[in-house]
Amino acid sequence: MRKILTENLEEREVEIGAKLAMMRRWLGLMNAGAIRLRGSDWFSWATAGGSNVVLMASETGVAEVLVTPKEAYVLTNEIEADRLKHEEVQYGYQWSTVPWAHPERRELFVNDIANGGRILSDKPGMNEDFLPESCFVERLVLFESEQERYRIVGRLAAEAMSEVMQAAQPGWTEYELAGAGAEALWGRGLHPTLTLAAGEERLSKYRHPTPTMARLGAEGMLVFCARGFGLYANLTRFVRFQPASEQQSRLQTAIMVVEAAALQACRVGQPLSSVYHILDKIYRAQGFPDAIRAHHQGGITGYASRELMVMPEEEVLLQDGMALAFNPSLPGMKIEDTFLLQAGNLENLTFDPEWPSIMHAGRQRPLPLEVL
Repeated sequence: MRKILTENLEEREVEIGAKLAMMRRWLGLMNAGAIRLRGSDWFSWATAGGSNVVLMASETGVAEVLVTPKEAYVLTNEIEADRLKHEEVQYGYQWSTVPWAHPERRELFVNDIANGGRILSDKPGMNEDFLPESCFVERLVLFESEQERYRIVGRLAAEAMSEVMQAAQPGWTEYELAGAGAEALWGRGLHPTLTLAAGEERLSKYRHPTPTMARLGAEGMLVFCARGFGLYANLTRFVRFQPASEQQSRLQTAIMVVEAAALQACRVGQPLSSVYHILDKIYRAQGFPDAIRAHHQGGITGYASRELMVMPEEEVLLQDGMALAFNPSLPGMKIEDTFLLQAGNLENLTFDPEWPSIMHAGRQRPLPLEVL
């Protein structure tokens, strides 16, 4: 993944320049002196795919971005600076580096650079203000260069998923399935930020089955939230070691109908809430009136696995360049891929032509892999 970043430095430099211009426009609109970005999501966005992550469980990283009307800096400590300069952020920013034991020097630098102006931040500290929501919404529309990186992430995540599920065995534990998934993602340069796994015993009980020592048995499910260049590819797949029962076949058909309705509702200019109401309606029509309460339904994705959730009153309007990942579910059944809304159409970023699929409602949708 780092090789891809270093091979596209000119493209990244152009993208960073455009984003710096965006942030300076925000500064003017908000009459502020500086924008300070601490989150790993915003850092990747602002640096065109760079990463400030060391501890994967943290929402912040080991570096920040600071932008003023005239200057742009990466703020970090002496431990991290050389690596970040060589591997993550080669262009677009100056550097402010302080000893790790003296973080107060960073604050003095920020206050000096802001020159008494308001400081806007995604995660504001003392005497700082929240970055307005309008800036976050603007981030959701991905540049063409971001979309190209997203295609790479989606393809690699789908390949990792297929590799693991094709190798899975009924005697594997859920831990082994999740571990194999994480290994396959790391092997492709992706961060396994989420690997949920469930076998026959737990599939119908829990919507978010964190792995256990339980054996897969007759079937298994694996869920990925895979991060590359800061972008998240979200997908779910099933493997079966015996023929589907009548009930499983019914649930498979129902969940495809539900998902198809949600995807069809993704039209430019429509509020995200419209997808929620369509989902609620179609679940009921399929005979599952309470299903929407049993699990969140996904939403807009990008630099977070869920940038915005599908909610009944979420009025952010869908736009070309947004990424979407819905995960409608029923007991023991789920479906999920990551799509890019482009020119009014949905491009499946996590489609693997080697995975079994069926044409449904005009799209190739994944089937459980049967290993009989």
